[in-house]
Amino acid sequence: MNSNDMLAGLLAQAASEGSDLVTLRAVVEEASELGARRMLARIGLGDASAPQDVSELRELLQAWRDAKSSARRTVLSWIMRGALALLLLGLTVRLGATELLR
Repeated sequence: MNSNDMLAGLLAQAASEGSDLVTLRAVVEEASELGARRMLARIGLGDASAPQDVSELRELLQAWRDAKSSARRTVLSWIMRGALALLLLGLTVRLGATELLR
């Protein structure tokens, strides 16, 4: 049973026991809002600068992803250049053109 089903069941039970469904829904909504605010405060995002902080974190995360991608491309480029240099050296030795290297 997920939390939505449990909440619906509790609301139905309270309504069957005489509570007003509109009032119960309002209580649930207020409790949810209060819980969300508490959680945001616990993780340090409960103040007015929170949207700016989240925006900066997203920018930092994107910069990290870009740097990681760039580093990966650079390493692959170095590996490919090394492989091509080895292939060229191998072809030179295989064709007997080592005299040109002296």
